[in-house]
Amino acid sequence: MTKFQAIFFDMDGLLVNTEPLDFKGTKEVFASVHVNLTHEWYTREHLGKGRSVSELLRENGITEESIAALREIRHKRYWEYLEAEAAVIHGVPETLQKLHGKLLLAIVTGSSRKSVDIVMRKTGLQDYFDFVVTYEDTERHKPDSDPYLKALALSQKSKEKCLVLEDSGNGTQAAKAAGLTCYAVPDEMTRGYDFSIADKVLASITEVPELIGV
Repeated sequence: MTKFQAIFFDMDGLLVNTEPLDFKGTKEVFASVHVNLTHEWYTREHLGKGRSVSELLRENGITEESIAALREIRHKRYWEYLEAEAAVIHGVPETLQKLHGKLLLAIVTGSSRKSVDIVMRKTGLQDYFDFVVTYEDTERHKPDSDPYLKALALSQKSKEKCLVLEDSGNGTQAAKAAGLTCYAVPDEMTRGYDFSIADKVLASITEVPELIGV
């Protein structure tokens, strides 16, 4: 019997393969103002440390007014890619089927509500989850603990009974800062990151049910 009563899932890179789409769209938009977003910077600074990609624009002398306009263009480009290409990561549906009904399942993501809505509609995963915490739901974001503390409050479970599944460094930091058990499941873009603060590092999300005794 599992000691956990709830699992909080990151979305991007853990459930759905969205990070390459975000990188592709952002790189295209930044190129329009002659700023080169490299794969290395995106994975190390954005996914690893939780830095906003807007910081790269500031470092390259782009004005705040232009950054605001580029942010809107970037969001629209990303949503177009989600509509066209959002795909569930291998093993996710089978894993959720095993866990559903046995534990409270929730998504805790740094994505916007609109991005989540598109992903859920495209993938059909929404029926597995009891609630979603999005970017708009907290003032501070990963690697800050606020998103997971919000999820903890909504779940009405104790910290000891909640497990977090994350694929990124900043998400793992957020979970541990909230005092939660965190299993890291690195994806192709985050595999090189240091996950030493995670309680476990898994090769696949499919390992979770057996690991927790479900």
